[in-house]
Amino acid sequence: MNRILLPWLCTVGFILFSCSTQDSGTTPESNPDFDDTEEIAEEEMQNELYFPPTGTEDWETIAPETLGWNLENMEPLLEFLEEKDTKAFIILKDGKIAMENYFGTTTANSNQTWNSAGKTLISMTIGIAQAELFLSITEPSSTYLGNGWSTLSPAQENAISIRNHLTMTTGLDYTVENNFCTDRECFDYLNSPGDFWFYHQGAFTLLENIITNAVGTDFETYFNEKIKEKIGMQGSFVKLGFSNFYFSNARSMAKYGLLHLSKGIWDGVPILSDTNYFDEMTTSSQPLNPSYGYLYWLNGKDTYRIPDSEALYPGKLIPSAPNDMYAGLGGNDQKLYIVPSLNMVIVRMGNDASDTNLGPSSFDDELWQRINLLIQ
Repeated sequence: MNRILLPWLCTVGFILFSCSTQDSGTTPESNPDFDDTEEIAEEEMQNELYFPPTGTEDWETIAPETLGWNLENMEPLLEFLEEKDTKAFIILKDGKIAMENYFGTTTANSNQTWNSAGKTLISMTIGIAQAELFLSITEPSSTYLGNGWSTLSPAQENAISIRNHLTMTTGLDYTVENNFCTDRECFDYLNSPGDFWFYHQGAFTLLENIITNAVGTDFETYFNEKIKEKIGMQGSFVKLGFSNFYFSNARSMAKYGLLHLSKGIWDGVPILSDTNYFDEMTTSSQPLNPSYGYLYWLNGKDTYRIPDSEALYPGKLIPSAPNDMYAGLGGNDQKLYIVPSLNMVIVRMGNDASDTNLGPSSFDDELWQRINLLIQ
């Protein structure tokens, strides 16, 4: 296991080298029961955020011993991560690196796939395109895909909005032979838009074409200009089959997570200026699966659905995680956890650590149980 650890760890071990629904219209002024304590605390934490400079590898660290963590539980966490075929693990606290660990031959420069955690990149890019008036998520997706992108009738196509693609509620047939397929013949009618939630990969991928046609340049070029270059990420999209997968190092995923703790603002510079879209993106987008926003997974809700299943499950998505946590979750257990109440971002990249799943998995709760032993 190859770890980048902070100097304090020498004293405790050894170093090895290698979502809510739509706004109700209620305001603090109109609601006598409004308590702004939580909002003020969140704003104070945002003001305390550190942002690593772009164009350099510099990134300030913070010693976990200064955070009151239970350091005796760090080594068991690292052993668990290694046992579960983890390649990279990072914890940011207030934007600073509290833990950064690499395993096997992986280094800080190694690129790993985000898998479906990369869906969050497309969601924020859509929000930026809307803020720049290139599109509106309430428009039919056929506005940018053209007529006949599916086997549906023109009326059925026009009933599907961009928002339906963002929320996995297009109503397209998910029982087709290849759910990832983006060919016209793979998009058949099953339900009315908004009537059922199902994790439809092909319907998601069409969002990339929507961005490209709306902004007049390739979606990756637009993403690079609006997000990647502004916050100092590296990496690129790689087309595999029907899908584009984002590959980057773990620090780039951590930077993207940090952007969320400041609600789309990077060191005072707005990246996603539409605060309403940001809030909608990271809160419940529909009642069919309250644990899903705009391609983000949400914790703390009463029920949830998961990919490749029609079932509705009771309880929180990740019982051991904080209620306000939201996440990008990808196949083979790629994890980007964002926890506003803790001012914390956690990244895990690696190989499959549990049951094979395209997003949430049993590994989420197993990992959070061990994180809690460390940080609480």
